Amino acid sequence: MRNLGKTPLRVTEIGFGGAPLGNLFAVVTDTEAQASLATAWENGCRFFDTAPLYGYGLSERRVGDALREKPRDRYVLSSKVGRLLRPGTLGRGDGTDFKSPMPFYAEFDYSYDATMRSIEDSLQRLGLDRIDVALIHDVGRDWHGDQQPAMFRQAMSGAAKALAELRAAGRIGAIGLGVNESDVCEEALEHGDFDCFLLAGRYTLLEQAPLDRLFPACQKRNVSIIIGGPFNSGLLARVGQPDATYNYGAVPPEIAQRAAALHEVCGRHGVPLPAAALQFPLAHPVVASVIPGARNTAEVASHWQWARLRLPAALWEDLRERGLLHPEAPVPQGPVL
Repeated sequence: MRNLGKTPLRVTEIGFGGAPLGNLFAVVTDTEAQASLATAWENGCRFFDTAPLYGYGLSERRVGDALREKPRDRYVLSSKVGRLLRPGTLGRGDGTDFKSPMPFYAEFDYSYDATMRSIEDSLQRLGLDRIDVALIHDVGRDWHGDQQPAMFRQAMSGAAKALAELRAAGRIGAIGLGVNESDVCEEALEHGDFDCFLLAGRYTLLEQAPLDRLFPACQKRNVSIIIGGPFNSGLLARVGQPDATYNYGAVPPEIAQRAAALHEVCGRHGVPLPAAALQFPLAHPVVASVIPGARNTAEVASHWQWARLRLPAALWEDLRERGLLHPEAPVPQGPVL
């Protein structure tokens, strides 16, 4: 287990990303969801992440159902703020990535009042009396475009203030952001006293740009990084397969070429590419946990199997010689678990 920033919270190095339990891209039955969460627990997972967006409340309900009977001091739970769920489906627009979700739609609102309501709403859906980690969700340009600066200002003056008050009152253990863009985290460091950032898809075997600015800044301030999307939304687990995606969409040719090179080097050393992808981020001291998503027990079990593999040092040397690793990227010295 690793410390989460300067807080007393400790999280397992491998956590559980709850987006697939909101039926992201494919329907997951309640039985499958509960079996996946049970398998994670049995393997030692004690860090679970979810959000109101995931299935418009469905993921939170399922995670809460799985954890409700567990001793509350035995796990760490994170959820997010920034969207309020409203009844009805017309507000979703023409479509959703969540298949057969709950009958709600989401409205962005990073204000102080909305943040307080969002926390209370999440507790109701979870059926739990506290959230350990609260993250300001999706406040980057990929969601807001030209409106991002205004949304970011609202989040820093509203949501960040509300979460800081809840933390000071002991109702939340840690606060931060959950985003896909590292520069948003860099900017947030100048506006608030955050404990952690959940950064999805930006520090992986494919991408290591946060090493240049964000990670040194986080180390200086004792802010932890939680790595979401260690497979870049599936590509590093399904290289060459027609259903492989990058950033939840089509794979650009240059990214496909780099992923193929990673696959080739790993194959040369007899290493599954997903195992290298899962273990790589945890070599950096600023990283507290890696939280791959899973929609069935086989996927959950594979994550823990990959984390337990001993990977040869020559693999990392080969990747660096091929220019596939950042010159300053630390590499694992042994299996994660």
